[in-house]
Amino acid sequence: MLIEVFKYILIALFAIAMICSAMNSIRSRRTTDQHVAGLYRSWTNIWMGCMLIILALILMFVFTGSTLSVIVEALFLIMGAYNVFAGLRNRSYYARLKQHSSNTTA
Repeated sequence: MLIEVFKYILIALFAIAMICSAMNSIRSRRTTDQHVAGLYRSWTNIWMGCMLIILALILMFVFTGSTLSVIVEALFLIMGAYNVFAGLRNRSYYARLKQHSSNTTA
């Protein structure tokens, strides 16, 4: 019973991460400022990484422990962690760049 509730919570979190990723992707394409577009793209990376991690957790609870499913889950976890790390790194870079450009124009 508790596992079923946990699966539904993970599915809801996956849907939220998917919507946030899509919204930031759309925002990054519509903005004209390059620094703001970079910030939105970095948030898209972070949300996509969270999506992959959540997907791996969902797969852990849905499928049995076959070798192929464990390999796919591990790949999703690694790719998700890398996306989160790269998004956080890019976010700090673009935030500093945006702060520096706003300090020089003010």
